[in-house]
Amino acid sequence: MIDPHAPAPHSGVPRSRGEPGRAPLPVKPGTGRFLVLAGVFVCAACGLVYELELVALASYLMGDSVTQASVVLSVMVFAMGLGSLAAKRLRCRAAAGFGMLESLLALVGGCSAMALYAVFAWTGGWGGVWGDGPRYLLVGFSLAIGVLIGAEVPLLMVLIQRIRRQDPGGAVADLFAADYVGALVGGLAFPFVLLPLLGQLTGALLTGVVNAVAGGALVLGLFRRDLSRRGRWLLLVANVTVLAVLAAAWVLVDDFERAARHAMFGAQVRVAVQSEVQEVVLAGGERGRPLDLYLDGRLRVRGDDAARYRADLVDPALRGGPRARVLVIGGGDGIAAREVLRFGGVRRVDVVDTDPEVVRLARRDPGLSALNGRALSDPRVRVVTGDVFGLLRGGGSLGGPYDVVICDLPDPALTSSTKLYSQEFYGLVARVLGERGRVVVHGGSVSGRFWTVAETVRSAGFRVVSYRGRGGGAFVLGGWRAPSPGPVRPIRPDRAYAPSTLVHPRYGSG
Repeated sequence: MIDPHAPAPHSGVPRSRGEPGRAPLPVKPGTGRFLVLAGVFVCAACGLVYELELVALASYLMGDSVTQASVVLSVMVFAMGLGSLAAKRLRCRAAAGFGMLESLLALVGGCSAMALYAVFAWTGGWGGVWGDGPRYLLVGFSLAIGVLIGAEVPLLMVLIQRIRRQDPGGAVADLFAADYVGALVGGLAFPFVLLPLLGQLTGALLTGVVNAVAGGALVLGLFRRDLSRRGRWLLLVANVTVLAVLAAAWVLVDDFERAARHAMFGAQVRVAVQSEVQEVVLAGGERGRPLDLYLDGRLRVRGDDAARYRADLVDPALRGGPRARVLVIGGGDGIAAREVLRFGGVRRVDVVDTDPEVVRLARRDPGLSALNGRALSDPRVRVVTGDVFGLLRGGGSLGGPYDVVICDLPDPALTSSTKLYSQEFYGLVARVLGERGRVVVHGGSVSGRFWTVAETVRSAGFRVVSYRGRGGGAFVLGGWRAPSPGPVRPIRPDRAYAPSTLVHPRYGSG
């Protein structure tokens, strides 16, 4: 009778505990198997955190989250295949190879965020095919981390067979189960624990520490008898060195972030906080210096032209009809609300923003509250924070119907803003708009994307007028009736941007 758990002849599966040629393990086989699977779980969680860290930081630094995620994921998956092939040469020394592999992965993955941030802050663009230095580094780290992660499973397969021989299918199933559950935990820990509590750089460093400790403890604790005395000392020194580097980086990370922000945003950075939604940075705003507000590294408010931009956005909409009730979407900085309150007849202004931290700074920061004229403290203004889509769907949670809806939103070119320029979004706006209501939207510069925005507003049932502001921006004013925006400069699409070419199956245009 054939034992189903016996390895096939010449299968290359190492002998288990107690067999000639193998030093016995310091624990029982069941305990050893559990420890290996626990190591797989921890290493998988760390690997996914490195991956998400690169995606998040690249999106923050370079924009276009879809492109950055595609680059990181595709390169990393390709590199994992290369790593699996390369690990075949290490199977005869699986314990030593896995230990050194985890030390290197902890160092590379833990320091990747700081290195990418430093290159972006202090070198800017390098030119070339990718356009700048951070993209080269992003691809390099994705390759390196992918190769190291891909090399883990073949070595772990040898180690788990070292403990107790079993059929290869069962061993693979056990390893992948622990690997996938670990990836789930790492994927949830990054956005809900590491990022909000520690930030991107410190979170990556902590992950590297956990990775180094888990890998070193597994090999030096469970498989130390498979290593020579010299091999044990080399692995111990490697792990201690990696932990020392990560600890030193952890101590210096605050000074590093401060210096990097000054390099990116100027020497007048006063406030830098990581909210649950985004990083908020305020620069200037004191001693006559204009205030700049950055959200996730992108300039959102420039003090010396903020009033002009908001006037271009607000004034034409409020001059065209009734304005007793006004809804400002995305105006947590309070500047659009200040412009609205300049008009007579305004009885109520509801401001909806996703980030409570921006609202808090708009009320309490001396520079930003001076710029918005302390509009958010006006008794006619009510501020609501939360998901814009959910609040619009609720309808009653706001104060509609509104005479004017002002969409003071990020640039439509940003992938994260796409849903706020969709047909579904304008359909929800239509539900809270009164009979003679108007809606105004910032559409960026005059280009194909701008006419996409105009056509999407029209597809929600509005009659629209496109106009150019005094500051050079382009805006779309829509209403149930033909809107009368007053003395503005209407603009019409060139033939290259004919509306018929801009229809999108989901968003109404695109």
